[in-house]
Amino acid sequence: MIKRLLAVDGVMAVVLFRDNGDFLEGYGMIGEDQMRSLGGFAHDYKRLVQSSADQLSMFTQVSAWTPPQGWMVRAQEYTVCSFGNLVCLAQNDETDLTEVMGELKELAHY
Repeated sequence: MIKRLLAVDGVMAVVLFRDNGDFLEGYGMIGEDQMRSLGGFAHDYKRLVQSSADQLSMFTQVSAWTPPQGWMVRAQEYTVCSFGNLVCLAQNDETDLTEVMGELKELAHY
C-alpha cells in the first residue's frame, strides 16, 4: 500500500515504522540500511515535535497544538516528510510537497 507514494514525482523512498521506532517496511531507491536510518530519524524527530507541541499547549493553555499531525525537514537537495508512522525522502527540485503530505496523510490512516 505505501509503495504508491513512490509514484509521486521526486519521492525517492518511503518507510513505515512502529511506535517504538522499529523498522516495518521500506521501498525506494536507497539501501535498506538507509531506510532503517530514515525510520529511526523520523521516530526520534516525531517525539521531539510531540514534546514541543505538548509544552506549547501546556504553557499557552491552548489544546489545538497537540497532537501534531505531520512535519517536514528541508535541506538543500532533499526534504524528509512524515505523517504518523510514515516517512518519505523527496528531491526538492522534482516534488510538490503539498501532494506528498496529502498522500502521506491519506496512507497514514490505513
